[in-house]
Amino acid sequence: MAELVGLAEGIATLVRDGDVVALEGFTHLIPVRAGQEIIRQGRRDLTLVRMTPDIIYDQLIGAGCASRLVFSWGGNPGVGSLHRFRDAVNNGWPAPLELDEHSHAGMANRYVAGASGLPFAVMRGYAGTDLFRHNANLATVTCPFTGEVLTAVPALRPDVTVIHAQRADRKGNVQMWGLTGVQKEAVLAADRSLVTVEEVVDTLDPRPDAVVLPGWVVTAVAVVPGGARPSYAQDYYDRDNDAYRAWDAISRDRDAFTAWLRTEVLDPVGS
Repeated sequence: MAELVGLAEGIATLVRDGDVVALEGFTHLIPVRAGQEIIRQGRRDLTLVRMTPDIIYDQLIGAGCASRLVFSWGGNPGVGSLHRFRDAVNNGWPAPLELDEHSHAGMANRYVAGASGLPFAVMRGYAGTDLFRHNANLATVTCPFTGEVLTAVPALRPDVTVIHAQRADRKGNVQMWGLTGVQKEAVLAADRSLVTVEEVVDTLDPRPDAVVLPGWVVTAVAVVPGGARPSYAQDYYDRDNDAYRAWDAISRDRDAFTAWLRTEVLDPVGS
């Protein structure tokens, strides 16, 4: 059964320097507050994994938490680039950032392989691209039945996966719905997992559209209302589009970013 913990305790216990850390969420249910707690606790040399890194990954990279990024698309959705990400890649500030780039399908297949206990996944993607010349984590494999040459991608097995969901019960069973991505697979592939939720309830309401993670596959659950803001949590709050637009100006300048990080994350008013 998953343990109910506070957010700071969960991050302190589960996320360690040098870990491979996945913070997954697809357009909503993005674990923003958990990512900021990782920054507050000063984690370093992390390999960050996510199918679609957006502004929380920009913050983690700009804060110096990451040395490597495994991803398939990165940007400030609906706005533009991730400027702290670009600064790390182009200028090594605040630290150099190694990249392991894949397609969405490649990332999803890697998570599925990890969740299935397999060493790699096989797919038809990447044919005709030059990624084979740039990424050592791509190979080809010949089907023993048809002779077809396919792409092989190694399994993703994070040390810890962090996701956000709408609710959990007191036994640690987690329920999420709406536009979900690879959260389930990312949790199942990981050695440890932390799920932040909007609320804990006595009984999960039956929902035919919901994804349920049983408490025995989750390490810990933390109640963090608003934990996905400025992304959204369906049926709880909407996406804060102004915050995404504002991030573009904040993140373009190192001094503006450093000031924002200090006042909003490291030493927020009222903390």
